Amino acid sequence: MSTFTRLLPGDRIIRLQLVMIVVVVVLFSFTLGGRFFSLANLQSIATQLPVLGMLALGMGLTMLTGGINLSIIAGANACSLLMAAIIVAHPAQPLFLLLGLVAGLLLAIIIGALNGVLVAFIGVSPILATLGTMTLIGGLNILLSNGAVISDFPPLIQFLGNGNIFSIPVAMWVFLLVALGLWLLLEKTPLGRSIYLMGSNEHATRFSGVNTCRVQITVYILSSIMSWVGALLMMGMFNSAKAGYGESWLLITILASVLGGVNPDGGFGRIIGLVLALIVLQMLESGLNLLGVSSYLTMALWGAVLLLFIALQNRRF
Repeated sequence: MSTFTRLLPGDRIIRLQLVMIVVVVVLFSFTLGGRFFSLANLQSIATQLPVLGMLALGMGLTMLTGGINLSIIAGANACSLLMAAIIVAHPAQPLFLLLGLVAGLLLAIIIGALNGVLVAFIGVSPILATLGTMTLIGGLNILLSNGAVISDFPPLIQFLGNGNIFSIPVAMWVFLLVALGLWLLLEKTPLGRSIYLMGSNEHATRFSGVNTCRVQITVYILSSIMSWVGALLMMGMFNSAKAGYGESWLLITILASVLGGVNPDGGFGRIIGLVLALIVLQMLESGLNLLGVSSYLTMALWGAVLLLFIALQNRRF
């Protein structure tokens, strides 16, 4: 075993992701030089990653139980539209800002609870349940907003999306704090252990005394709360809210989760792996944008990276 291999972490998935990051950095250092490592580009990566990252965390959490949350983008837009409508009614009033944030959080909890009840109590397949809520919420978003854009938020909201603390975007700080909290939940609490057990074998988990229905509902509520945080970051970044924002991100959140090592059948996956996968994807997008590559080709390359990762992950070496 080489010295380089011995220095890498023991987790095979983490090793693969770190190798991918090194390969991407080396490729872009030769093709772009200092442009890729400029402060402006690094800040751009750190600004764009958190919104997708929050949605991917919400998606990955449900996938750990063997489920999925296709309504995560529609839910985020619903929360942002509700918050925006309340906030802009009286933008100079802090009370309305607080009221808007609480209303958005409550809506996220309701959406998550609806998904959880459909899956856990009624027994609807997660993909069908969340597809139904995605369609319902997406239609209501357009109907109630007439497809209009709500904009001009108070400075605090804009600070979340565009501000910096110690030259690091505020959105990145928010993402890292949420990712750390989710890591602690999954690794250090009984709920986290129950989530992994459910993904491995739901029937055995139920017979062991775990209230699997409550766990599933909690997971979907947490997933929806992360979409609420993502909605806040989107509002700050774009200084607006609209029914159609982020629609192209749905499949990317699934891609990031799988690339991060989350087993689509549930039971396995780590937050650090998902964070590293997001870094790989965002670095690729940023570097290819600097090279002037089409966004469609970027999407194709993301798919190629996923296929390569799966191939390397299942190969014994």
